[in-house]
Amino acid sequence: MRRGLLLLAVVLAVGPPSGGCTNNPYPDADEDVKIQYVPFATPPKTLDPAVAYSVTDHQITGPVYETLLEYHFLKRPYELIPGIARRVPEPQPKPDGSVVYRFELWPDLIFQDDPCFALGGEGRRTRQVRADDVVFELLRIGDPDVNSPVITTFWKIRGLQAFGERLKALREEDEAFAERRIDEQYAAAGPVEGLRVLSDVAFEIVLTEPYPQILYWFAMEFTTPVPWEAIAYYDGEEGRDLFAEHPVGAGPYRVSEYRKRFRIVLDQNPNWYGIRHPEWQAPAATYPREGEPGDAELNRLDPRYVGQPLPFIERVEMRLDKEPIPTFGKFLQGYYDASGIIEESFDRMIQNGDLSPDMRERGMRLEKSVSPDVFYLGFNMLDDLVGEGAGRQGRKLRQAMSLVVDAEEYAELFNNGRDIRAQSPIPPGIFGYDPDYRNPYRVVDLERARALLVEAGYPKGIDPETGRPLQITFDTPDTTARARLRFQYFVNAWSEIGLDVQIAATNYNQFREKVRQGAYQLFMWGWVADYPDPENFLFLLWGPMAQTQNGGPNTANFQDDRYDALFLEMRARPNDARRLEIVREMREILERERPWIELSHRESYALYQPWMRNVKPLGMSFSVLKYRDIDIETRAELREAWNRP
Repeated sequence: MRRGLLLLAVVLAVGPPSGGCTNNPYPDADEDVKIQYVPFATPPKTLDPAVAYSVTDHQITGPVYETLLEYHFLKRPYELIPGIARRVPEPQPKPDGSVVYRFELWPDLIFQDDPCFALGGEGRRTRQVRADDVVFELLRIGDPDVNSPVITTFWKIRGLQAFGERLKALREEDEAFAERRIDEQYAAAGPVEGLRVLSDVAFEIVLTEPYPQILYWFAMEFTTPVPWEAIAYYDGEEGRDLFAEHPVGAGPYRVSEYRKRFRIVLDQNPNWYGIRHPEWQAPAATYPREGEPGDAELNRLDPRYVGQPLPFIERVEMRLDKEPIPTFGKFLQGYYDASGIIEESFDRMIQNGDLSPDMRERGMRLEKSVSPDVFYLGFNMLDDLVGEGAGRQGRKLRQAMSLVVDAEEYAELFNNGRDIRAQSPIPPGIFGYDPDYRNPYRVVDLERARALLVEAGYPKGIDPETGRPLQITFDTPDTTARARLRFQYFVNAWSEIGLDVQIAATNYNQFREKVRQGAYQLFMWGWVADYPDPENFLFLLWGPMAQTQNGGPNTANFQDDRYDALFLEMRARPNDARRLEIVREMREILERERPWIELSHRESYALYQPWMRNVKPLGMSFSVLKYRDIDIETRAELREAWNRP
């Protein structure tokens, strides 16, 4: 029996050792407090909202930093609602082609209590959240020293790129300038034309061109209000923390303990506007009154919660737990409130796509959701053999190779059958996805593939120049034995039509360098969306984003004049009939040209304990904690029953 199944059998059958011993990680916990217990396997990299990008980072920054806009907790497809902005702004096009968005904040917003605010006045512990705090954070994104991963997106704000260049020049010209307080540095670098503070609660941004997707970025922590005092105070000097490890936000929770290699604790922030002003019934501070079909049946619209002020959970305790098997064992004992499903126990937990009888008897709940992502095999379109340089011959070769890759079988073998087969870059839940569309090159058809190889000039896969099977290199970023099994699956499929595909496995950094230089032919890659829009997937094949020439995410280096022109039109349009037509035409180009062999959109399985309330997969949002609740009496009873000696 495998180790994971053995552990599961022991936990289910007999619980922990007798004699008073226990592996309860919270022996001193207050059983009367609504505490959610969460494991994390990798410490956060940074809690700076201008930089934070990993899942672990966002598990903390999401509840701590408030955003101007949010996604509706229940509705799918995703719908933007006001956050600390009083409404979702409408674009205001101008004659010069620019677009203005005006944001108005709720009044009487204040930051969490923190010593940093004494910089603005002796004894001060907090202050009002102002419009210039949002503008300050946008300037931080444009600051080259911050190294924000989203800086190029915000260069669409008129003058922000020039601001960063001026700031860099001032620092290089005068070392003393770089030692000045950060708000003074920004003031000296001059105003940004596209950022206008209108009052304490209102500001405007001016984009150089239409970009409707900018609103999605205001539903992320990158654009949260940040007080200049926190940046100036938390500099790592004289025993003070670095700002990257000491967040100061205005969200529903605050970090009360931060030992990133042991334990992280979040407590409710009493200064949060939803706690101080429940009478406002602000959309992002009140449990929703409506959702999508099925939510009521799944108790997500329980009358006890509908219209009630948030949050419900009082504290979150996150523990570093690196080993997946012991972590999952603690979940089964009731010491963690939610969990993914480890591979070793998948067949025991899930049967025929649903919970096993054992898990149903324990009251567990299974939540399945399709991730906003896409995984694919890609061709280097700059390559003379498989790319555009080979013309029609290369296109027929790519089409043939696409017709022999069985994504469904691959998912069954290597991912417990959980993946949704991808027909295009766009996943379910995103505008432009068509559940009835079937890509004619994403079916398994060996006969047609062999015929296409003949058209490509490689009958039976033979290279006429050598008289031997055509050789293609498959670059991979993982040298482990398990990864090689995955990659070998594709190699075996291509060998069915006579091709000799050779795996060239390197470490991740070497692989990235090969991709940067264009020194590869075939690779496997994936993308997880930042926001729910087809632009965030179709730009992965937009010519100006080509990796080798421009350092962008177009790792296939695909360039097509018609596709590129359609992309620009699609990007600037709302979700209307014309936009759908454009997406379909772009899809047809990709179908024919085959820069990718689309594989899958991941289907996530998550288990929740019987005592968890208001659970829905987070999808795009990391601000869902405030909506959830815990029945602590049920938890105490079941923990005792499951761990009885």
